[in-house]
Amino acid sequence: MAIEVRIPTILRTYTDGQKAVEGSGTTLAELFTDLETRHAGIQERLVDGGELRRFVNVYLNDEDVRFLDGISTKLSDGDNVTILPAVAGGRL
Repeated sequence: MAIEVRIPTILRTYTDGQKAVEGSGTTLAELFTDLETRHAGIQERLVDGGELRRFVNVYLNDEDVRFLDGISTKLSDGDNVTILPAVAGGRL
């Protein structure tokens, strides 16, 4: 089962600069575990205590997984997962 994962610039150091990588798994948690086998250190940046980190947004086919089943969200072959770290700061 192939799932495309889009990687933000800040995490590309874990993927040797690749903008997108392929992974597999039946849930988001399994996908992150699979990614960790080839891109050591990436899982720790995404997951804390078995849950998504507070300031990491993950989208499955353009839907925020926090409104689905979070890290337990089911995946299917051909799905697209986008990782977007939250951005804060600046001045108005």
